[in-house]
Amino acid sequence: MAGGNLSPRQKMIGMMYLVLTALLALNVSKEILNAFCIVNDGLNRTNKNFDIKNDKTYTDFKAALEKDKAKVQPYHDRAEQTKKLCGGLSKYIEELKSHLVEHTDGVLKAEADTTKLINVNSKDNYDTPTHILIGDNESNPKDGEFTAKDLKKKIGDLRASLISMFADEKLFLPAVKKEIETKIGLQTPDFGMMNGVEESWETGNFYHLPLAAVIVNLSKMQNDVKNAEADVVNALFAAVKGKDFTFDKLTAKVIAPSSYILAGGDYTADVLLVAFNSTQNPKIVVGEIDTTVKGEEKNPLKAGADTIVVPVSGGMGKYVAKTGSEGLQKWSGVIQVEKPGGGFNYYPFASEYMVARPALVVSPTKMNVLYIGVDNPIDISVPGVPAENISPSLSGGTLGSGGKKGSYIARVSGGTEATVNVSAKLNGENKPMGNFKFRVKRVPDPVSFVAGKKGDDIVSKGELISVQGVIPKLENFDFDLKFEVISFDMSMMLKGVFVTESSQSNRVTGKMSSLLAAAGTGTKVYFENVRAKGPDGTVRKIPGVNLKVK
Repeated sequence: MAGGNLSPRQKMIGMMYLVLTALLALNVSKEILNAFCIVNDGLNRTNKNFDIKNDKTYTDFKAALEKDKAKVQPYHDRAEQTKKLCGGLSKYIEELKSHLVEHTDGVLKAEADTTKLINVNSKDNYDTPTHILIGDNESNPKDGEFTAKDLKKKIGDLRASLISMFADEKLFLPAVKKEIETKIGLQTPDFGMMNGVEESWETGNFYHLPLAAVIVNLSKMQNDVKNAEADVVNALFAAVKGKDFTFDKLTAKVIAPSSYILAGGDYTADVLLVAFNSTQNPKIVVGEIDTTVKGEEKNPLKAGADTIVVPVSGGMGKYVAKTGSEGLQKWSGVIQVEKPGGGFNYYPFASEYMVARPALVVSPTKMNVLYIGVDNPIDISVPGVPAENISPSLSGGTLGSGGKKGSYIARVSGGTEATVNVSAKLNGENKPMGNFKFRVKRVPDPVSFVAGKKGDDIVSKGELISVQGVIPKLENFDFDLKFEVISFDMSMMLKGVFVTESSQSNRVTGKMSSLLAAAGTGTKVYFENVRAKGPDGTVRKIPGVNLKVK
């Protein structure tokens, strides 16, 4: 069920989908099931993006209809019908996914409608999805609502309906219909012989697969439906625009992915005419131009100047220059376009880019210190190099993903220093970019608080009897880390006798509460021998609190 031009994201998701499907034959581990959830989330995001793009085209259709109803109406009607048909099948597939979760996981429909796949408990269940979609006989899949056979029929009906949109040869050239037939996909052929058994489309997609894989298959089919919708609606809108393709001005443009290039890298730029004609390739020549030449009928290239003819395809030239020396690099040229009546028009252009040596940038999110036993977030980047081409490592610790490009989590277990080493992929080769040193420190001890007081302090009798326990807090520390008091002693002089009670948690015991209630004015209460457990699992003895009742 493939169709249309796939984006890099779609291709990546498709590859992950194929790999995961192959892994099913080996073992359905928790990691594989969770990977299916990741792929499913990616497909859902892609489907939402398709909806946004398709809605933009429908909005453009509406605007065109308001300007010229007579010309646009037949194309607009077909677009609205496409929206209705594709939306209907997409909704049916969504209901089918919910139906499967409801009956496989044993939850109510309202919960199944909103639960994400990662939160479904029965992701590894084979039997229920197979029973619902295929039935008890894989050689003869059952029919009816919410079955694989019913879904196959709906997909085939949609494909036939979309192709029929282009049957009127007064509106469309035969080549357009042929292109749509090839482009939109939505085909449901049988899988053929598999291990000596004829495998149908229904069993190939849904038989004896865990719920997670089935849901991903259905999300992929939704993706194909929305992709087909985009192909059809864009083709309909292109047919409208193709009737009045005109432009009244040509402007030379240079579009470069980056004007900041590392020495030794390639500078790449697209040179094109805005509103250009993709069926007629202009001639693009790079060379020094005479900026005093005005008008379009005289070639502005300086006589005797060194020139480079840029390869052109589909009306667009691709200029590639090998970078060498550092600094600002300027370049210029001219686009030569043949006039309908003969002769040429000339459109000069000029641009520039900066070449710099590699420079490493490591930005600590908190400070240039890594703390032992905790997650230390850091950002790593190399100017001019995409984040996906950067490979960092940490000596003296480990470096994991921070959840977004360029962000990492560093963990160290000891020592006094750790070093981030970075390499980057440039022109297909990994090159060292430098390193950055961090100091390694132990997380500081927390401070004990009792009734909001620390150290030596005075409390009222009301504050004292409301004491619940000892709370450890990290003061003047950027990380949000939690310590837990696991034991402490409380001592006080009561009726001439020095009494000590112990707690094996952070809370006062019942005996302690009774002693606190009996304390009078001037009584000193000591919370000491406080032991706190840190996020790294170590237990520390920290200073206590001494209170005097006022």
